[in-house]
Amino acid sequence: MMDLNQITISVLDIEQSIFFYENLGLSLIVKSLPDYARFSCIVGSSTFSLHRVNKLSECSGICIYFEVQQLDNVVQNLINKGFVFEEMPNDKRWLWREAKLRDPDNYQLVLYFAGENRIDPPWKI
Repeated sequence: MMDLNQITISVLDIEQSIFFYENLGLSLIVKSLPDYARFSCIVGSSTFSLHRVNKLSECSGICIYFEVQQLDNVVQNLINKGFVFEEMPNDKRWLWREAKLRDPDNYQLVLYFAGENRIDPPWKI
């Protein structure tokens, strides 16, 4: 059996990223400056961490999804805090509602709500 419970991303500036992710709504649980920080998600038991590097890798395609219950309200609250969204909340053909923004290191973040369609879509095998 396997459960995904931890994601770590590389960042250039730990303190800037801590500020960003705390304001996004994650709860800081480990702060080991200048190289590492870990957050817990408010819902569930997943953790998300940051590891400082001197240079980011050139790989692309990393996209980090955070599910939130009241997506539109959360997005509006983040806009009020100064967050800039590339894509406002909208309904996708895969039955999720999504909004997109980027973190300080240019990682694509998707705030979304999928409800039961996250693991039980109508086309599920």
